[in-house]
Amino acid sequence: MKITAGGVVAAEWTKFSSLRSTWITTGISAVLLIAFGMIASASFSGDGMTPIDLALSGSILAALSVGALGALLGASEYTTGMIRATLAAVPRRLPVLWSKSLVAGAAAFVTMTAAAFAAFALGSAVLNDKVGGLGLGDDGVLRTLLGAGLYLALVAVLGVALGMLVRSSAGAITILAGVLLIVPGLAVLLPASISEAVTPYLPSNAGSAVMALTPADGTLAPWTGLVVFAGYVIVTLAAAAYGLKKTDA
Repeated sequence: MKITAGGVVAAEWTKFSSLRSTWITTGISAVLLIAFGMIASASFSGDGMTPIDLALSGSILAALSVGALGALLGASEYTTGMIRATLAAVPRRLPVLWSKSLVAGAAAFVTMTAAAFAAFALGSAVLNDKVGGLGLGDDGVLRTLLGAGLYLALVAVLGVALGMLVRSSAGAITILAGVLLIVPGLAVLLPASISEAVTPYLPSNAGSAVMALTPADGTLAPWTGLVVFAGYVIVTLAAAAYGLKKTDA
């Protein structure tokens, strides 16, 4: 039987959709984004944040969750040994990586975009009168909400790439957490001139720029930041592809 690209994608979707853990992780990611957005909006005390900033305040935790989802999808078969059967069925190997990335990215984009819109709608409903209201038709609002979905989808793909690169869910999640959380914290310890030059280009800072309604001083433009983050994802995918082709399962 000829192996088609669509068949490999369908197989990876079946694996994804048949595991309870993937649905739980996906649900947790959405709940984190919505819940923290509502909490931030309800407790807002007038410190200059916009309704978008408040609605997306849970994006860091949501990113860790969708990244973990990708890592599980990318590495779980190595843990169970099922990767040998998968690669025997798809001897070209690379379609497995592309299909896992597509499934994880698409699932994260749909779920997290919906969660971003829900967080914005629910958060706006509970905001007090200390902040001006925003609607979907206002400048930048749609871009930030769709950008949140795109950024979190790329984080999921990064998780897949790391999972298949290091072949360990725990290892991939640890690296992801370090890249998204720890590295930005360490960057502030650098001399000011170096920190200011480097910080905007760090993965999480670059990617999350697309979620800012108005770019702050010293940050990248929204779409520029997302492109920079996509570059990190592409490089990691390339490394995972090389390892998949050159090493044994």
